[in-house]
Amino acid sequence: MTRPSPSAVHDRYAARILDQTALLTSAVAGADHAAPVPGCPGWTLAHLLRHVGGAHRWAETIVRTRATGPVSDDQVNDVTPDEGDDLATLSQWLTEGAELFADTLRATDPDVPVWTVAPGGTPEFWARRMTFETVVHRFDATAAVGAKYTLDAEVAVDGLDEWIEFSTLPQAYESAEVRRALIGPGRGLHFHATDAPEGTGEWLIDLTGEPFTWRHAHGKATTAVRGPLTDLLLLLYQRRSPVAADGIEVLGDEGLFADWLTGAGHWLRK
Repeated sequence: MTRPSPSAVHDRYAARILDQTALLTSAVAGADHAAPVPGCPGWTLAHLLRHVGGAHRWAETIVRTRATGPVSDDQVNDVTPDEGDDLATLSQWLTEGAELFADTLRATDPDVPVWTVAPGGTPEFWARRMTFETVVHRFDATAAVGAKYTLDAEVAVDGLDEWIEFSTLPQAYESAEVRRALIGPGRGLHFHATDAPEGTGEWLIDLTGEPFTWRHAHGKATTAVRGPLTDLLLLLYQRRSPVAADGIEVLGDEGLFADWLTGAGHWLRK
């Protein structure tokens, strides 16, 4: 199968960021800016929108300036709402930031080198990362207002690919000791999305030694995790629980899965 051109990939992620941002702002229209966000303890909807908008602008700065080293992420982490903030104003600001980032992506050579927090080194890394920053926080926003959340299957598969790819990288873990504790003879994890398009919904992660590897495949593993695509993605981001009540089934070594999820998800908690 021919891989899409880098420019086509840029355009696809730019469109997804705009689409997910529009769905997020639509979900919170008319809501209380002080409504608590269940997936982000201590945050209100105002905090959430400031965080997502700050993340878009941070990534846009990295891509636009062709940054070769770390760029301050204060605007991602300093999410304290201003006095008088309201959701209409914040939603407009969020939309403007998403449009700015999308325009910058489309105007940037996809092969230009930029600093990234993990292997990649091109704007595509940030295009993909900000897509799923928006996807997951859109879920947080819909949960805060009690709205229904749905996600396109192709987007969910890509989100699972990204998270699982990160889980194989040493820098995803708090320490080498945490990572080594997961290694063992015959150890592995198998994810099966029960509603995925044929040929796209299985992931096999090899934990038998360094380096950790993953591939799309069906195979035996120490632990098998089954559930719908969107629920599996939300499980990895710890917005779902590995229980049947959340539509997810964990078979085999549940302790290994719990340890892997905590260890491999450290990058999200940095």
